[in-house]
Amino acid sequence: MELSVQNVLFKNLKTFLSYKILKRSLLTCNKRRTQFFPDTASALQSIPDGSRILVGGFGLCGIPENLISALLKSGAKDLTVITNNPGVGDYGVGLLIKERRVKRLIASYIGENPECERQYLTGQLEVELIPQGTLAEKIRAGGAGIPAFYTPTGAGTLMQLGGVPIKYKEQEGGVESTQESTAVAGADERLGVEIACSGRQSQMFGDKEYILEEAITADFALVKAFRADKKGNLVFRMSARNFNPTMCKAADVSIVEVEELVEELQPDEIHVPSIYVHRFAVGEKYEKRIEKLTIKKTSKSSESVITASEFVNHRETIAKRAALEFKDGMIVNLGIGLPSLASNYIPEGVNVTIQTENGILGIGGHPTRSKVDPDLINASKELTTILPHASFFSSDESFAMIRGGHLDLTILGALEVSQYGDLASWMIPGRMVKGMGGAMDLVSAPKTKVIVVMEHVASDGSPKIVDSCSLPLTGVKCVDLIITDKGVFKVDPETGLTLIELAEGVEIPDLMVNTPCSFEISPELKTMELKKNTEAAV
Repeated sequence: MELSVQNVLFKNLKTFLSYKILKRSLLTCNKRRTQFFPDTASALQSIPDGSRILVGGFGLCGIPENLISALLKSGAKDLTVITNNPGVGDYGVGLLIKERRVKRLIASYIGENPECERQYLTGQLEVELIPQGTLAEKIRAGGAGIPAFYTPTGAGTLMQLGGVPIKYKEQEGGVESTQESTAVAGADERLGVEIACSGRQSQMFGDKEYILEEAITADFALVKAFRADKKGNLVFRMSARNFNPTMCKAADVSIVEVEELVEELQPDEIHVPSIYVHRFAVGEKYEKRIEKLTIKKTSKSSESVITASEFVNHRETIAKRAALEFKDGMIVNLGIGLPSLASNYIPEGVNVTIQTENGILGIGGHPTRSKVDPDLINASKELTTILPHASFFSSDESFAMIRGGHLDLTILGALEVSQYGDLASWMIPGRMVKGMGGAMDLVSAPKTKVIVVMEHVASDGSPKIVDSCSLPLTGVKCVDLIITDKGVFKVDPETGLTLIELAEGVEIPDLMVNTPCSFEISPELKTMELKKNTEAAV
C-alpha cells in the first residue's frame, strides 16, 4: 500500500531523530574518554571535508604544527578554520590556505599573510574578521555553554551595522595592495561583494551601547600544549598559551599535541584539566619558526636589532613625545609598529608595566641571541623578554583585563582620525585588509586613555586627520590625544580638536594645509616636548 505524505514525513523524522540521538550518544561517550595516541596523525584520525576547526596559536607561536601537517596530508578540504591569524604563507595555517583547503577563515588579523589577503580580495577565500578580544570571548563562551553575550567592542562600527565583505565575487588577476592610501570610492562595488557580514543587535546598559555577539564552537580543535600527563591534563608554556586553552574547551573533539609527556602533573600546575581533552599525542618534530627575529644589540658583538629600516627623524620625534605620556605605575598596551617604539624612551625614574594581547603582563625588551625563545613573543610577534614579577595567561584573560578597564593607557596607530576622535585603522575597502586585531577592544575600554601616534600625512601626501573618516571605523569618539610629527592635538568628543603643541620648525599655516578640518589653538600653545639627551634603548 502506498504510504501517505504524512507517513513518509513521520518515518523520515523518526530516522532523523534516531540519527541525532545516536550522534549525541557517541559524542557524549567520546567526551568522557581521553585517549593517548602514538603519533599526531593517529590522533587526528579522519577529519571530514567541510569540518569546522579551531586552531590554536598567535602568529607562529604555539601553533599545533604537527597536527596541521597531518591535516594537510589527510586531504580534507572546504574547511572553516577559526584562528586568531593565519601566520605566514608557507607555514602553519598558511599552508592550508596556500593549498586551497580552507573555504572560510574566521580570524582577527591576516596582516602577515599576503597570499591570504590576495585570495580574499580576489574572491577565492571567505574571510570573516572579528575583533581579537571578541573572538577570544566568543570561543570562551562557546566552551562554557553561553550562547551569546553583550560587548562594547565594535559598537557604532561595521561590526554593529554589518556590511563587512566576507566574500568578494571571484575574479582573475590580483588586486593592488598597499599599506597606506586614501579611500577608494566604490571599491567594494567595483570588486563586487558576494557575501557580507550581518549586523548585530544592540542594547543600552547605563549610558553605553553594547552589541550582541554569538558564541563560537567547532567540530574539532587543534591545540598545542607544552606538557601533558598520562591522564591528559595540560600545561602551556609562556606566550605559547594564547588561544590554546580557550579553544580546547569549545569543540566536540579537542585534539592536542604536546612536547613532553610525564607520568603525573601536580594538581596546582595544571592549566587545562583532562575533561576538555579527547585525543592527545606527543608531537614528532618542532620547527618553532620565529616570525620576527628581533635581537638585542650587545657590546661584544656585531648583532643588531633586525628591523625593516632605521628610525627616521619624524618617527623618533613621535615616539619620544608619546613616551612623555607614561606616568609612574601605569599599566599600558602598545600597538604594533610606531606605538611600540615609545617604550624605548620611557623617562628615567618612571616605571610602567606593559601588557600584551597575546597574554603577558610585564614584558621587557628584545633578547640577546643566547636568550632567544620562540615561545616568548610580544603582540607584534617579535621576540621579547619578561621583567621580574611578570605573568602569563590566555588570550581571553588578556582581553578581560582590556575590556574591563584595568589598563591606564593604550597607544595605537591609525589610517585616519576624525576631529571628534573617530578612529579608522584596519581596512581600506577593496585595497588593503589587515584586520582589526585587538584595536577595537582596546579603544572600547572604559577609563583607558587612548593615544594615536602617526605621521601627519600618508605617504601619498593625503591628510590623516580629517573632518570625518572615510574608512571603516575601529571606534567612535574614542581617541583622547593625537601625536604626529607636526604637533599634538587634544580631542574632545563634542567640541573637537585643540592644538596644544607644535613641532619645532612647523608653522601654523603649514599645519592648516595638512589638517583639513577645524581645530582650536590653545592659548598656552607650546613647542612639542621631547625627552632630551636620551638615546633609544637597543
